[in-house]
Order: sequence, then C-alpha cells, then structure tokens
Amino acid sequence: MLNNPRHVPSIDESSFRYEGWRIVAVCFLLATFGWGLGFYGQSVYVAELQRARGWPAALISSGTTFFYLFGALLVVFVGEAVRKYGPRICLVAGTLAMAAAGVAIGAVREPWQLYLADAVLAFGWAGTSLAMITNTISLWFDQKRGMAISLALNGASFGGIVGVPLLVMLIGQIGFAGAMYASAGAMLVVLLPVILLLVGRPPDLHGWRVATAAKPQSSTEIRAWALRDLGFLTVTTAFALVLFAQVGFIVHLISFLDPVIGRERAAVAVAVLTAMAVVGRVLFSMVIDRLDQRLASALSFLSQAVALCVVINLHNDYVLIAACAVFGFSVGNLITLPSLIVQQEFDSAFFGVLISLNTAINQVTYAFGPGIVGALRDWSGGYALPFYLCVALEVVAAALIMVRGTSKPGHGLIKTQP
Repeated sequence: MLNNPRHVPSIDESSFRYEGWRIVAVCFLLATFGWGLGFYGQSVYVAELQRARGWPAALISSGTTFFYLFGALLVVFVGEAVRKYGPRICLVAGTLAMAAAGVAIGAVREPWQLYLADAVLAFGWAGTSLAMITNTISLWFDQKRGMAISLALNGASFGGIVGVPLLVMLIGQIGFAGAMYASAGAMLVVLLPVILLLVGRPPDLHGWRVATAAKPQSSTEIRAWALRDLGFLTVTTAFALVLFAQVGFIVHLISFLDPVIGRERAAVAVAVLTAMAVVGRVLFSMVIDRLDQRLASALSFLSQAVALCVVINLHNDYVLIAACAVFGFSVGNLITLPSLIVQQEFDSAFFGVLISLNTAINQVTYAFGPGIVGALRDWSGGYALPFYLCVALEVVAAALIMVRGTSKPGHGLIKTQP
C-alpha cells in the first residue's frame, strides 16, 4: 500500500460547506444529460429513426450495440485521462462530445451516418457516464465516497424519468432533428458554465502531490495485474453477470408485461421500478460506507433473483408491480457498489484505472443482454426461459461476489524511486 511520508491536512467530508458537494451537484447534472441522451435516449432514437426513415429495427439496433461496444473500449482509458489532464478538461470534453453527438443524431439521413453519430455518442458517453463520475468524485471524497457517488448517480435516474419525456414532447413540437439540436444546446448552456465555475483543483486526499517516495506503475501494468487478481476478477465478473441480467430484463419488461396486465399497468410497473431505484440509492447512500459491500451486493443480487421468480410465476397485477419495486430497489446501487469495493480493497493509487476497466468489462457484457434475452424469447416462444437464465446469473453472481482475494492488493505495483 502507498504510505504517505508527510502529514496530509484533515478534510471534513461531512461538512455541507465542503467543496466536494458542489462536485456532486455537477456530476448529478452530468449524469442527467449523459443518461438522458446516451442511455435512455437510445429507445427514442430507435423508434424515431424507424418511423422517419423506415429502416429495419435490426439495422438501428445494431448501431446501438456498436455504441455500447465502442464506448466500452473508450471507457477503459477514462481514469488515465482524468489523472493526466485533470477533471475539468475531461468533463468539458465529455460535455462537448455528447452535445456534438446529439446534433449528429438529429442530422442522420443515411445508415452510415447513424454509425458515425453513434461513434461520437460513444465518446460523449465515456465522458459523462459512470467511469467519469466515479473518477471525478474519487478526487474529492474518501470516507464519504459511497454517499457522494450514490447521490450523483441519481442524476442517471432523473435523466430517464424527466429527460426522456421532455425529449419526446420536444419531438412532438419541433420534430426529431429540432429536438436533438435543442437538447444539445441545453446541455452546453447548462453544463459548461457550471463545470467551468465549480470544478477546480481537487484536494490532496492522500498526499499524492507531496509524496515522492513512491510512484505507481503504468496503467497498462495495472490493468494486466488486475486481470490476474482473484479479488478484482470476482467483483468484475459478478457485476458483469448481474448487469447482463438486469439490462436484459428491463429492456424487455414492457414487452413481457403488456399481454399479461396491459400497456397502462405495464408502464406503471416500469415507473415504479425506476422510482424505487432512486429510493434505494438514496436510502443506501446513508449507510453504504459502513457496510460489508460484498455481502450487500450478494443480498442485492438475490433480492433481484427472487423478484424475477415472482414475475415469471405470478401474474396478479399488484404482485407484479410489487415485484418490480423489489427488483428496482437495488438497480441503482448495482452501478455504485463496484467502485466502493474497488476503493475498499485496492490501493487508492489504482482506483481510476481499475474502476474504468471494471466499467468497460461490464458495459461490453450488458451490451449483449437485450439481444440474447430477445433471441431466447423467440426460440422458446416465451420469456420464462430467458428470465430463468437471468435468475441463474444473479444466483451465480451472489456466490461469486463473496470470493475475496487473498493476496495483498497491488503488491509489487508501487515502485520506490531512488
């Protein structure tokens, strides 16, 4: 572990006046636009481009898959970029890329332009989503990092609850292209001044700037070591499996519920799931830094597995909505917990590289979730088989996450300078 040879001034992260909470507010706004345009917006783009251009759904959806996979490749290097260029430049770059992607998507007229727009969107997603937010907040928080990340990521849910309906409303008023241009403009007008005004130089939480006795190895060496470390592999694989199941289930939820309880109540179930994700994240944020985070993760996985079993087997309206609420309670926390486990178990000098690598692996995995669930549904003639697969993945992940590494985290990766 990195030992600081000098005294580091204490920082009261719980104080309301601590500057880090302003960074949380910035990241909340960043997540609102990042998820609103980058994640939840995908369903709007698919529907609108199919309606306006008459392109096959498979063609448009393949662009979405390309977006996730290319974005995952970029996410690997987010921690390195934040460490090299600083959070302000990276946040500005992410904002500009996402706004440019909004304009590009609005201007799509040919299929090849869609893939180009999705490539730009991948840059924007890498600069406004989970890896960027956790890396940024980690520079301001240590003891209260779990609460800070949880609160900031409520912007992701806010982007889905408020951002998507506003985008749909704008499309009805000024058309798809106009709505995308307006959304990109709003992002620039709101986010850029906030970032420039509030994001400055982070505090020296661990004495990195004054410590001269130790220096971490290169990012490439850290990634190579992590992919051989049992502790890192178990947390990354477990969350990859769960997010595959979670995203696959949520994307197909309305299609499953529509013939069972009707479109209106299916929409209510999805709204309840999303709202409970916010409630769960807020309540969890109050205690998350004091929990055994691997055990909390395992219990979250199992609660989702139980909820899925109820959804598959019981078709009462209220029971299904209640099961969606139980499933949703842990949805938000599953994108927060990996970063907290990495913080807790590995040297702080490696945090940015490790959480970026973890996020990239997870994104590659869950990108295939909706497609595989859909393919299994078509092959089997129903959702029981793919949803039971999701249950199995949740249970396996719950067992896997409890396997902890035994070696000293990062041993040999801190090299002493002469």
